[in-house]
Amino acid sequence: MTQKSNTPKPTAAEINLLKVLWQIGPATAKQVHAAAYAERPELAYATVLRHLQLMHSKGILKRDESQRSHIYAPVQEQDDMQTNLLKDLIQKVFAGSGKALVMAALRSHVSQEERAEIEQFLGEDKS
Repeated sequence: MTQKSNTPKPTAAEINLLKVLWQIGPATAKQVHAAAYAERPELAYATVLRHLQLMHSKGILKRDESQRSHIYAPVQEQDDMQTNLLKDLIQKVFAGSGKALVMAALRSHVSQEERAEIEQFLGEDKS
């Protein structure tokens, strides 16, 4: 499933809730709050519920209303969302150059272990 161009990009707070939903699967607001609370105890239930409702109205989440407690789930799979956000980032920040993104990441955000994994991956790709 790919993101429609008119679907809004999630905010940082919305991405945090998406990560929870991708990890635990479709869930009620109470379940999402409980899972998010483990890492962010300052996060109020009302805030989580408000974000989930907004995300549903924006088309980022779908909502099953067949039960008393609504069940929320992402419209997009995690890989699809990450790919679309990455494409957007490459266009906006790196003038459309994937190479510029990779070079920036390699300069400052990749450990030696990760670099070795990347080199192995690139070596396998030379068929």
